[in-house]
Amino acid sequence: MLSMDLDDLDDAELLLALRSQPEAFAALYRRYERPVLAWLVRRTGRADLAADLTAETFAGALESLRRDTGPSGPFAPWIFTIARNKLADTQRRGHAEDSARRRLEMDPVLLGPVELSAIDRLADDAVVLDLVSALPADQREAVVARIIDEKDYAEIAAELRCSELVVRKRVSRGLAGLRLRLEGNAS
Repeated sequence: MLSMDLDDLDDAELLLALRSQPEAFAALYRRYERPVLAWLVRRTGRADLAADLTAETFAGALESLRRDTGPSGPFAPWIFTIARNKLADTQRRGHAEDSARRRLEMDPVLLGPVELSAIDRLADDAVVLDLVSALPADQREAVVARIIDEKDYAEIAAELRCSELVVRKRVSRGLAGLRLRLEGNAS
């Protein structure tokens, strides 16, 4: 299976694929690196620290998966739990740890002003991600599939095992809820 095929798999399929295809982790990384980085930059207010914590989060996740102690459920909450724990450890210690990255013999990521500025801009994305995560599960799932993943209504309906009309209503309600929340944040 080619790397492009891996990007088409859902998280559960990628976790299963990891048993025979270690490159499946790269697909999970590509899928979650930006949301985790955005979440961390929003929490820390520092692009450099967020980048370090993101690297450590994924290094820790890779170590866990290699030990067969990966998620017992969906990948997204699991990776964000690791990120939250890395952030808490950093706040407790007063500095970011890099032990998982070093154990995996990963080089540190060196960021210049352009990269740091791009990471800082992710904080705005993090606001939207926080708002999306606050939506009811059915609306969140439909909004993410339609707006972020750019799937058509028929495809989403097939995945969610419901009608296109139901998906359209969920997306509409979810976007209306986001709009209200965004207007509330602006004031």
